[in-house]
Amino acid sequence: MALKPAVGIDRRSRLGADAVTWLSVYAVLLFFVPSKLVVGVLGSAGAPSVLFGFASLLLWFLFRVGAARTTPLEPQPIRIALGAFVFSIGVTYAMAMASPISTDEVSPADVALLAIASWSGTLLVAHDGISDRNRWDTLLWRLAVCGGLLAVLGIIQVLTGQAWVDRISIPGLTTMQAPGLFSRGVFPRPSGTAIHPIEYGVLVTMLLPIALHVAFHHRERGRIRWFPVLALAVIIPLSSSRSAYVCAVIGLAICMIGWPAARRRWVAGFGLAGVAAMLVVTPNLLGSIVNLFVGAAGDPSITSRTGSFDIAFQFFAQHPLFGRGLGTFLPKYRIFDNQYLVLLVTIGIVGTLVFIALGVVAIVALLKLRRASVGDRTGDAALTLVASIVVGFVSLSMFDAFAFPMTMGALFLLLGAAGALRRIEHAPERRPR
Repeated sequence: MALKPAVGIDRRSRLGADAVTWLSVYAVLLFFVPSKLVVGVLGSAGAPSVLFGFASLLLWFLFRVGAARTTPLEPQPIRIALGAFVFSIGVTYAMAMASPISTDEVSPADVALLAIASWSGTLLVAHDGISDRNRWDTLLWRLAVCGGLLAVLGIIQVLTGQAWVDRISIPGLTTMQAPGLFSRGVFPRPSGTAIHPIEYGVLVTMLLPIALHVAFHHRERGRIRWFPVLALAVIIPLSSSRSAYVCAVIGLAICMIGWPAARRRWVAGFGLAGVAAMLVVTPNLLGSIVNLFVGAAGDPSITSRTGSFDIAFQFFAQHPLFGRGLGTFLPKYRIFDNQYLVLLVTIGIVGTLVFIALGVVAIVALLKLRRASVGDRTGDAALTLVASIVVGFVSLSMFDAFAFPMTMGALFLLLGAAGALRRIEHAPERRPR
């Protein structure tokens, strides 16, 4: 006669399976539904991925309230850091609503608060819902595949000179702004399903370390595991984006720290071969990439960013501690193209430091896990997430990322995955409370 598993363990295992499936649906909505398609009456808060994030927060709350405790309570640093960040946002919002505020700033402040709630729901479901390492690896594999498919879409956009996503129509969703294909000089700039090529370039470079980890360690998936990294390796040089190039270098440098010397040489050789192929196929592309950095001092997009510091400090000096309210700094005042400047102005030094601390806590937890791990796969997985999270936080200095749902949705999902990996690898033995 077979023994029935304990109720608490059975529920937890089912939740783990469902959490990965749930997060996979979220990834599909986030990456493959064009960001400009929203539920019309909800405006920018009506993106399907944002609404799904609200459902994630509700799901997490219901399971946390109703789940049986089979393990002793253990402090989770990433979840604590998230709580501190959300609390600081709540304080800032309350102070903004209690002060004189322009009527056109109220709605954006509400939307910003809803976005934080949505991203937090995704983080929490990933953090607490994935109960075993196999399911965690499955989520990482699916994220890598999403990156590969996004790269393929970008390649098609470059080769055909068409956006293609402007032809997508989903019942119940309206288009906030017609998608189009951007260009820089004579080269098209792919944007995939993102709002802008900068967001697309940052997103594919965030997923590049994950694709590399999958290619080197998920041998059980066969040769198909190389598809995402190869597709990403093609699209990143074609992105014509300084942000993508800088982020790719940072992500690769962090990954290489933990690689064996032979793998470093192999990847370096592949990179040199790619440069040689670029010189043969598109000889002007390499020169265009070099000019993006050599002529950066006179680039209007760079001078606009550097010229924003004085203006940002003037607004920051008015509310230095808690800011004027997240979402209240409208484009009519200034477009900084630097999320950290926006955060200093809108949530002050307190909120900005707490947000940065969220990333630092996750990175430190992963580095500790890497030092303590016995298997090469776990250590590399931890360093992979460090690379992706560092790329995400560095990219925030290059554009107003909070206004771009794909970047922040992916970043909070990765933070949740980092917390899940730490919790799974450090889980104490189950025993009744």
